[in-house]
Amino acid sequence: MDTWVIVLIVVVAVVLLALLALALAKRNRINGARKREQAREHLQEAQLRGARAEKERAAAEEQAARARRERAEVEERTRLAEQEAAQRAAQAQEHASAAEQLRAKAEKLAPGLADQHGRHDAGRHDAGQRGDGVPGDGVRHDGGRAPEAAGPDHPTGGATRR
Repeated sequence: MDTWVIVLIVVVAVVLLALLALALAKRNRINGARKREQAREHLQEAQLRGARAEKERAAAEEQAARARRERAEVEERTRLAEQEAAQRAAQAQEHASAAEQLRAKAEKLAPGLADQHGRHDAGRHDAGQRGDGVPGDGVRHDGGRAPEAAGPDHPTGGATRR
């Protein structure tokens, strides 16, 4: 073979190798640019998701704080209601003790009056009379009913039930 054919084959081979190298380099640049673009998109998505996650975390913390505050308010109202109930119970106990002391004093001063007073109160409520012990109320202070006076304002007699 002639030298010029060998030189021509070598030159064509070198040109083909150069073109192949240029094509590979261009493809690598395009792939690199594509990968960088994907990386940017992933970074942007990560930033968006991070912001959403932070927003959700803040909302969850706020909701938990609100729940704790409401629980504390309910506990405070419960504590105050229990205190008030305890105070009322103590007050009721004080009143009951005072009433018992007054009954004991009354029994010392006039033995047996408490029994008569209990029967008298029951009769008074059944008859629908006022009878609060005020003079002129129609009730004698010895526990009996005062007789009504006869006259134009207070006629005598009346219907009887049989």
